Amino acid sequence: MISFDFWPVLSQWPFLLQGIWLTVLLTAFSAAAGTLLGIGCAWARLHAPGWIRAIVGGYVEVIRNTPYIIQLFFVFFGLPSIGVRLAPEVACVLSMTLNLGAYACEIVRAGLVSTPRGQIEAAQSLALDRWQIFTRVVLPPALKRVWPALVGQVIIVMLGSSVCSQISAEEVSYAANLIASRTFRNFESYIGVTAAYLALAVLVRQALNWIGPRFVFGR
Repeated sequence: MISFDFWPVLSQWPFLLQGIWLTVLLTAFSAAAGTLLGIGCAWARLHAPGWIRAIVGGYVEVIRNTPYIIQLFFVFFGLPSIGVRLAPEVACVLSMTLNLGAYACEIVRAGLVSTPRGQIEAAQSLALDRWQIFTRVVLPPALKRVWPALVGQVIIVMLGSSVCSQISAEEVSYAANLIASRTFRNFESYIGVTAAYLALAVLVRQALNWIGPRFVFGR
């Protein structure tokens, strides 16, 4: 007869809490940096010279067509071969940022190209320069249109951070593996980590949906 005992797992809550906190930090830094990278790449694909568009397009295609774990391993295990050694947490943030940036580029670009031409012409008639038109007229409504998709991509990147345990980053899945090895309660441990990821996904989505209209693209 199978019996479940969650108490040994719950008694290890400090490790789980530490893993949750690191996952939140990784997500926060990579979400901010990845979104900015995506906006910059989206602008470049639309307005930059041809050779820059080609470079950005190549970056987007490489990231979107390779597994995230390979990107993580390239950053953590590959870069040291050219003398660049990163701590596990830094490698996680960098790889998550690059991953989110590529997807955010296409999401934001879709919002930018849907901007009505008359809106841009109206801004030009007010003698606004290209930077003002982009940052004040084009970008805010574009972000508003694509914000749900962008939030969803941030959630996907956060859930993808579970493979960061492969390079000894002590996030949620690392904590679950540690607790399972200490308590020999694998099923209970992974039930706990599943609940943690579910709660994080809901909270992050709610937080971003609150932040967006107040601090990113206005009401």
